[in-house]
Amino acid sequence: MKRALIVDDERLARTELRNLLAEFPDIEIVGEAANASEGLEKTETLSPDLLFLDIQMPDKTGFEMLSEMEKTPRVIFTTAYDEYAIKAFEYNALDYLLKPIEPQRLADAIQKLQQEEKEKQNAINNNKLFENDQVFVKDGDHCWFVKLSSIRLFESVGNYARVYFENNKPLILKSLNALEERLDDKVFFRANRKHIVNMRMIEKIDTYFNGGLILEMKGGEKIEVSRRQAVKFKEMMSL
Repeated sequence: MKRALIVDDERLARTELRNLLAEFPDIEIVGEAANASEGLEKTETLSPDLLFLDIQMPDKTGFEMLSEMEKTPRVIFTTAYDEYAIKAFEYNALDYLLKPIEPQRLADAIQKLQQEEKEKQNAINNNKLFENDQVFVKDGDHCWFVKLSSIRLFESVGNYARVYFENNKPLILKSLNALEERLDDKVFFRANRKHIVNMRMIEKIDTYFNGGLILEMKGGEKIEVSRRQAVKFKEMMSL
């Protein structure tokens, strides 16, 4: 079951899409938003897996909404304009549906989502990494064979990730999202958009404004945990 949020400033468009999605029992509509600001708020509170997202909205565009998100769900753009298609796929869109939405095009998009999820689950099951595993890290001419438990932090640097272990900080060509899927979430925690931390390497935890946290790692790095992730972190670490 995929939890979906519809973000569109046209009430009739939201209603029409909701009616079309009634044919897909695997899609649960958890909410609607009439603009991008409301979409951001509801994405944070409802944690949908999938966004049906309009592009042209009064307050800000769908692209601007996505750029403000800490972690982006899968996105199917729904718009009356075809000129944004190339830009939409720069945002890793699952599909791009033109209004009025044709039922068969919607079915194709849902099928893509289901196929992607199946492939993703197979990959995760086959490639999961645990803390006692050793990984090969290469940065230019430098190579290391590192036990995962000795890595205290991963930091996003564009399309790369910086790996922190001992006094080393090499860059590897991996996105943080790809790493997060392979790492054991009982040990490695996504603190914010830019950092994954090894929870066994946390030296100190301080409160931060607006309900967030600051984690001080054993290497001295200070990592901010966003308000939303701080709630999850506290739940994981509590008795």
